[in-house]
Amino acid sequence: MTEQKMIPPNTLMAVGAVGGLVCIYLAYFLSQANPIFVFFGALGAVFASIWGADAVRRIASYGLGTGVPSIGLLALGMGIIAVLFGLALDIGPAGPIVAFIVSCAIGAIIGIISKKVVGMTIPIMVSATTEIAGAGALLILGLSIVIAGSLDYGIVVKEVIRTGFIMMIYIAGGMAMLHPHNSNLGPDETQDRLLALSAEKAGIAVVLSGFASVAGMGAIAITVLIGIIIWYVYFGKYYALVKRDAYKVVDTGLLPTEEEMQ
Repeated sequence: MTEQKMIPPNTLMAVGAVGGLVCIYLAYFLSQANPIFVFFGALGAVFASIWGADAVRRIASYGLGTGVPSIGLLALGMGIIAVLFGLALDIGPAGPIVAFIVSCAIGAIIGIISKKVVGMTIPIMVSATTEIAGAGALLILGLSIVIAGSLDYGIVVKEVIRTGFIMMIYIAGGMAMLHPHNSNLGPDETQDRLLALSAEKAGIAVVLSGFASVAGMGAIAITVLIGIIIWYVYFGKYYALVKRDAYKVVDTGLLPTEEEMQ
């Protein structure tokens, strides 16, 4: 297996946090002129999921094991609380920033409790839970504006929470942030393959949020198209990286019939 050049954590944090927030704000402001621009929120969610997946990768490298789904779903739960809090303040454009900051603060508190009270000895526990919580909040914000067509608290509650689409975001977002590590862990795990899988899973989340959007047919069409393109490109990239890293890739064929097994 060829040794790969790693992308530094700070670079991915910048891409996820800055890129995610910029895209969410583009969706926030531009959609007021034309609802079709909510698709920028989907791109912000993709950036956030890649950042979150790398943070999960780093904390899990300390042997977190079965705690990977738990910490990620906890982070998304923190993200939901922070997003609703930030939007409920009714402070207009400052809402997403407040939600992001609150989510990071909750993540830091959870990390401190994990180290000081629970006794977990992972050195990056606090910073990692902070990053994962922040990424989770941005992912939820990005997909929420796609679905609701707005970040107005009342509209988000009506179109995202009460409809149950928040569970779709929770599960699809969780897959984009958590599944990549569980799928790629082991001695042959590589960062580029893991991040490619995260982007591929985020593409599926974008497609689902596009179908759920109430922003109009134009917004639905372009968001779904973007999601399909992201999924197609990164599924191909992921498969190519699997073939690069695997000792051998074989076609097992169809499962045997009952008669053939007897």
